[in-house]
Amino acid sequence: MAKILVVTSGKGGVGKTTTSAAIGTGLALRGHKTVIVDFDVGLRNLDLIMGCERRVVYDFVNVVNGEANLQQALIKDKRLENLYVLAASQTRDKDALTVEGVEKVLMALKEDFEYVVCDSPAGIEKGAHLAMYFADEAIVVTNPEVSSVRDSDRMLGLLASKSKRAEDGQDPIKEHLLLTRYNPQRVSDGEMLGVEDVKEILAVALLGVIPESQAVLKASN
Repeated sequence: MAKILVVTSGKGGVGKTTTSAAIGTGLALRGHKTVIVDFDVGLRNLDLIMGCERRVVYDFVNVVNGEANLQQALIKDKRLENLYVLAASQTRDKDALTVEGVEKVLMALKEDFEYVVCDSPAGIEKGAHLAMYFADEAIVVTNPEVSSVRDSDRMLGLLASKSKRAEDGQDPIKEHLLLTRYNPQRVSDGEMLGVEDVKEILAVALLGVIPESQAVLKASN
């Protein structure tokens, strides 16, 4: 049975899209047929990270609206046999996605893929709700800052109460925590929360810790 994973957080800029790309790639490397779906309508970035931005002809919204089929919209990764991308629309607004339309596309993907990774937009608006609504498992990405952890706590509450699983009385979405941009020196200086602090506040199983990279910080400045 195919699994739907959502990569989400309450805050922007914490590394959701990078995480989605990495997890999708990792699953494909292990031999699982995987598709990564970009839910960030109007602000798509997944295709850039996956290196397929020039190959986007049809997108998620085109499929929802019946303007293209999945075979036309899915982009096959050039490096990995088992990896595909479904890009978001760059020109539509966030209301272009509906519960019925998203369900139709995700159920069709589940027939052909082992894993469907949903790259959620930031916040708790419609796009983020639709990205998590049909999920079986969720990876909540957070930075070790109070504001980011607080937003993630709110997102965990939504995952527990506003998903299809919750509404149907099924087992809850399995939740995992990924801590990104972690800097031990800044933790020692009291500028960041420690790993144990974040685990205690959110009470979710820790999937991993990604250290803050000075090389990345320099490149983004």
